[in-house]
This record gives sequence, C-alpha cells and structure tokens, in this order.
Amino acid sequence: MIKFVKNSRSYLPIMALLFAMFIWGGSFIGMKIALQTMTPMVVVFCRMLIAAIIFLPMWKLFKPAKIRLEDWKWLIAMAFFEPCIYFIFEAWALQLTSASQAGMITAMLPLMVGVVAFFMLGERVSRRSWFGFFIAFVGVIYLSVMAEQDVSAPNPLLGNFYELLAMVCAAFYTVLVKKLSNRYSALFITAVQAWVGAIFFLPLALWEGFPSSITFEAGSALFYLGAIVTLGAYGCYNYGISHIPAASASAYVNLIPVFTLVLAVSMLGEVLTVGQISAVVVIGIGVLISQLPGRKKNKQIDQKNNLLQSEG
Repeated sequence: MIKFVKNSRSYLPIMALLFAMFIWGGSFIGMKIALQTMTPMVVVFCRMLIAAIIFLPMWKLFKPAKIRLEDWKWLIAMAFFEPCIYFIFEAWALQLTSASQAGMITAMLPLMVGVVAFFMLGERVSRRSWFGFFIAFVGVIYLSVMAEQDVSAPNPLLGNFYELLAMVCAAFYTVLVKKLSNRYSALFITAVQAWVGAIFFLPLALWEGFPSSITFEAGSALFYLGAIVTLGAYGCYNYGISHIPAASASAYVNLIPVFTLVLAVSMLGEVLTVGQISAVVVIGIGVLISQLPGRKKNKQIDQKNNLLQSEG
C-alpha cells in the first residue's frame, strides 16, 4: 500500500506538467484572439490583473512564514524575466507571426534551460545536448526563413525572433524557479509573478490606451489567459518543477508545439507550408537528440534498476 501511494504521488508532478503544457498551448490562441481588438501591453496587463485579483483572497493559504533577505534578489530577477520581459517579447511576436510558428519555437526552451542551468547551477551539459541545441536552432532559422507573410503572420522572421528572445527569458525564469522552489510554494511563486506583472504592465497599458469596448471573444480570451493560464498553468508548472530536475521538467515544453499546432489549425484555421513542416521536423530532431541519454547514463539506470530488483 505504501509503495502504491508513493508511486501515485510520483505521477502528480508529471500530470501537473502535462496539464500545464496543454493550457500553455492554448495561450497562444488566446493571445492571438485578444490581440485582434486590444494592444499588446493592455492584453498582458489585464491577464496579470485578473490573476492578481484571484490570488488576493488566497494569500493566507500560501503565505510563507518568512522570506529570506537574500531571496529577494532572486524573486525580483524571476519576475523580471517572466512575466515582465517575457510577455513583452511574446506579445510583440504574436502580432507578427502565427500562433503555430510561435508554438514551434517553444521547443527550444529545454535546450536553453540546459545551457542556463550549466552556467547558473553547474548542471552538466553533454556534447549531445550541445549538438541537439545547434540542430534545433538551425530548424528555428529555417522555419522563419521559409515562412510566408499572410494575415496571421505579417512579419514572421521578426516575430519568430521575438519569440526566441522570449524563450531565453523563460529559460532564466525556469532555473530561478528551481532555485526558489526549495523554500517557497508553487502558489506563492506564481502569485509574485502576477502581482509584479500587474504593477509592471500598468503604466505600459496606460501609455498604449485601453479600448472603449471589447468583444465577447476577447473578454473570454483574457479570462482564459488570466485565470486559467496564469493561475493554472504556472501553478502546475511551478509545482512540477519543484519536484523534478529543471532540465527534465523543461523537456515537457516539447508538447506545447503539438498542442498549439492542433489548436491553431482547428480554431484559427492556420496552415503550415511544406517548408515549415520540414523545419518543424528539424527542430524536433534537435530536441530529441538533446534528450536522448548517453551510454554512461543508460548504464547507471540499468545498475539502479538491478539494485532495486535485488532489494525487492
């Protein structure tokens, strides 16, 4: 019975990450819909404000007993990278490229997390991972070059570049969350993001100007982005990443392009060209290469399994 409970609990971080990836896949669709009638910074501010309001009555549930003085710099840095800078780049990106292309570029995140974790946490990055990173990066360039301008992607080359910069911010964010999750709950970390984001984007939204009215579709998209994505996806992701290694957790991001592509085709009617599909395959190969365990790692896994079997 004890083993069953432990195994069941071990699946919770995985289920949380899968749920987060599906919700995030839909976030690109929600942003595209909201941006049809509102400016980028207004959209981001509204989603942050909705999440911040939801978190307020829940404060006592996740309030930490004490925030260490030295952790403030990490909390500020985390919020700076995401949501602040991350959403600026992503909002710009989705004005210029399609949701499906932006979703494909998110496949670069696991590789970027590995690089950032190498410099910040001292986590080892194998030659295979570096090679996979290079292949995937070539795929992103190919995806952008092969992209054709249309209504949903007026400037895909620049838009995809902005999305790539957003992934750089997300990589730093992921590593910082891993560092903070040892002492603070996923809800607390997510709430800090929402509150800092609402304050940060307020003057930018005022500068762009709020619309006199919004459509039902745009309002629904804002609620999805603020309540479901910011609260649900980030909460689940922060929970998952607090229970498994940062590089392993970020590998689940590879599912976002799949979810995004399916939703973009079914809900927005987006279509990828043959050249773009080829680029997607190249990106996938690069990510797959980076995630394959080496011989040494496989040997260690086999030894561990043999040890567990002998103990059982």
